[in-house]
Amino acid sequence: MSDETENDDELDMAAAMAEIEAEEAAKKAAENADDDGELDMAAAMAEIEAEEAAKQSASAVGGGGNVPGREASKEAIYDVPVEVSVVLGQADLRVHQLLKLGRGAVVELNRKTDEPVDVLADNILIARGEVTVTDDDKLGVTLSEIVRSLYTRAS
Repeated sequence: MSDETENDDELDMAAAMAEIEAEEAAKKAAENADDDGELDMAAAMAEIEAEEAAKQSASAVGGGGNVPGREASKEAIYDVPVEVSVVLGQADLRVHQLLKLGRGAVVELNRKTDEPVDVLADNILIARGEVTVTDDDKLGVTLSEIVRSLYTRAS
């Protein structure tokens, strides 16, 4: 058996393993869904990681990448900064209304106080939650729903 054939067999095996991991993560996410269809954040992250592993192995098949090197790249992704923002609501104003705003002005948003807020990661909706106040008087968000997006695989 040639070195090229052995390398292809290793890549095929890695791709198969990544696909199995993705399916297991999807099953785990489905099991962790509660009555409202909410997902556990850890299960959703596991599903995304498994899907990324499958993509990496699929791209390595064409490039003849080295399987052991993938583990280091997976570790590196955990240090990538992600901007998380919470949207309380939105308002449409005309320019003349915007120019009239000053200290003490109130801008009415399109959400009621009892509605959940959107949680975005790099401008992608990932969750919804309720605004809370932490012990040290800072604002926080209690996640109540993990949102499936285009970036997570549908089960």
